[in-house]
Amino acid sequence: MKLPIQWLREWANPKADDAMLAAKLTRAGLECEVLDAPPTLANIVVGEIRAIAPHPQADRLRVCQVDTGGKAPSTIVCGAANARVGMKAPVALPGAKLPDGTEIRTAPLRGVESAGMLCSAKELALAEKSDGLLELDASAKVGTPIGAHLRLADATLALELTPNRGDCLSILGLSREISAVFGVPHRRPTIAATKVTSKRRYPVALESRADCARYAGRAIERIDPAARTPDWMRERLRRAGIRCIHPVVDVTNYVLLELGQPMHAFDCAKFGAAIKVRRAKAGEALKLLNEQDYALEARDLLITDGDKPLALAGIMGGAASGVGAQTTDIFLESAVFRPELVAATGRRLRLPSDALYRFERGVDPTLQRVALERATQLILEICGGAAGPITEAGALTPKAVVVKLRRARLDQLLGYAIPSAEVEASLRRLGLGVKLLGKTGWQATIPGHRYDLRLEVDLIEEAARLYGYERIPARAYPALLVPAPVPEARPVDRARATLIARGYQEVVTYAFVDAGLQGQLAPDAKAIPLDNPIADTLAHMRTTLWVGLIQAWRYNQQRQQKRMRLFEVGVCFRDEGGAVVETACLAALAAGPAVPEQWGQPQRATDFFDFKADVEALAGAGADVSFQPGEHPALHPRQTARLVRGGRPVGWAGPLHPRLVAALDLPEAPFLLELESAALGPAAVPRPGQVSEFPASRRDLALVMKDDVAAATLLAQAREAAGGCLREAGVFDVYRGAGLPNGFKSVALSLIFQDNSRTLTDVEVDSAVQAVTRRLRESLGASIRGEISGGVDQGGTGRSAV
Repeated sequence: MKLPIQWLREWANPKADDAMLAAKLTRAGLECEVLDAPPTLANIVVGEIRAIAPHPQADRLRVCQVDTGGKAPSTIVCGAANARVGMKAPVALPGAKLPDGTEIRTAPLRGVESAGMLCSAKELALAEKSDGLLELDASAKVGTPIGAHLRLADATLALELTPNRGDCLSILGLSREISAVFGVPHRRPTIAATKVTSKRRYPVALESRADCARYAGRAIERIDPAARTPDWMRERLRRAGIRCIHPVVDVTNYVLLELGQPMHAFDCAKFGAAIKVRRAKAGEALKLLNEQDYALEARDLLITDGDKPLALAGIMGGAASGVGAQTTDIFLESAVFRPELVAATGRRLRLPSDALYRFERGVDPTLQRVALERATQLILEICGGAAGPITEAGALTPKAVVVKLRRARLDQLLGYAIPSAEVEASLRRLGLGVKLLGKTGWQATIPGHRYDLRLEVDLIEEAARLYGYERIPARAYPALLVPAPVPEARPVDRARATLIARGYQEVVTYAFVDAGLQGQLAPDAKAIPLDNPIADTLAHMRTTLWVGLIQAWRYNQQRQQKRMRLFEVGVCFRDEGGAVVETACLAALAAGPAVPEQWGQPQRATDFFDFKADVEALAGAGADVSFQPGEHPALHPRQTARLVRGGRPVGWAGPLHPRLVAALDLPEAPFLLELESAALGPAAVPRPGQVSEFPASRRDLALVMKDDVAAATLLAQAREAAGGCLREAGVFDVYRGAGLPNGFKSVALSLIFQDNSRTLTDVEVDSAVQAVTRRLRESLGASIRGEISGGVDQGGTGRSAV
């Protein structure tokens, strides 16, 4: 929100320059900055067009005689379509320099000498675009510098308010805050009751006071449809970022900025004889002022004439009942609606508006009649007309909110004793009704505009920030701290350390992703669309971390980073039966050479087993995760591993599907991992184990089995059958090819036996090996390929398989 500082100072004027004003407000919790006034527009004055003649050599140009306050009118060639005799507009005299750097001088235009330039708002940097000359008030004095007439030498205050401070979204609210922070008087214009000169009135009915606590309105007849918003109001609205539309609409926007009360005006010729505030009915629709049609739901609150919807309460008016150029009779409304109801409708329909921005934060329930009188006062001044009586419905006197503040609790939370007199003075400066409760504390009656003050801690915060956080000394104080037992390392932290040690780098990507790419990587997951995406390519919540990892890898690969190891820890979101389900996940990506370029070994591409080793190291850091063959729509059909822990699937690993590699125009297929963070389990604390003093005995088995037998299953069966003397079991060779039937493979196992109390005999070891052989034959259909030997077969790959 932006507000002109001079306007603020008319209500509360502390003895501080603009920079100090902004700095102190920021320290008080209202973040703001000063936007400097535009550069001085020297030699640009108010001019009046006295005569217009056609240009002799150009149909689109006209020769104007313009009074600029000199002895004689200046001849200026102009091509603006809205130029007319009697019009007052800015004139850049010879020697002037426009904000874009253009220097004005006397020069011929198509054979006619032009002594200056009639200016538009865009040419003076007062608007981004304009259709013609900037028209000024008829009362503007000719020859007055344009900067003085428009009061351009005025800085603007830009505020970034927290959602709980909706009371500061106006000149009234912010000046009230300035008065409290600086301890200066707070002035406000006198808003007297308007004299009623019209009998027209519209009865008001509320269907539910829970939805609309108060509604006030009045008719104003016979306004001048040709009236023009005065320059002083136009300029204040412009600096606040509001475009001028129509005098009546401009007045409602002005009151919105001045008092913080959203208002709306209806054309009396376009609705019935009464106003009713009700919920929408099934099948109702409404075209709003943005010319868009909206289907309504039962939870939407409407302003109606009983049957026909006129406006979406608290958000936007309807197109059919809006004020236009021919309007002569209007009905002004001023109301307060339930914040959560208005907010829900605005979010669902994606309809941001200045009114919604304030209603969803809370509007002062005592302000409606005051705002109505102020708007009436301005409309009668600008447009003329006759005002009718005010009709109201709802609670005219809201129930008071009372909060107690204990002296002891204030001192305990702040760790410092603010003098009682300053506490009381601070609360009174905020407009709270304060009653002293002896030495124990105070009782505060909360004004209607402070929706954020409902608890004792709220009052403590107010007392502290007005006293000044910088004045409260930092000091250590005793506290009873009982340490709770914590694991040596969190599973995710251990996983991070493991991946970093293996050469991976952590990335943090957006939780918003491109729907097209995500649909290719996770077609089975139902994504959640965003109501107001920051870009079309970031329109859905992610259902998989792979989207961000692939985009990060591709970005780096295009910048000659061939070897990439990336991982991310984050939350994925999906829609399950209308409910949002969040899952904490860990994902990793590996692409490029298996090892960094070096002289000690030749370069080779990363393969499945390189990546599987990283995944095994990660799983081993916190949980027993097994690998099982599986199928995933985004992964290679024959190199995909389903990660399983405790019989429950927890993730996937494998190279990207060749179809997606081609579709995404990737240089290679990256290896991808994604698993639930919960699958990592608690990190095990390292414990020393007994080292045997006795020799180990190794036996190797070469077994022939079906190709679909997983290595993990083979090893699990071997360990179970071998008994307690088996220390290690591993696969050191896999062979497929000549000498074996189709669909079969040969797997070489190494079994190492050892006991802590004695040397094992050959009979004991051979018995254990026979038990393993028997189990594998019975359960997996495996058979011995050759004789048992104590050596290792040559020519194997030495890598474990899935």
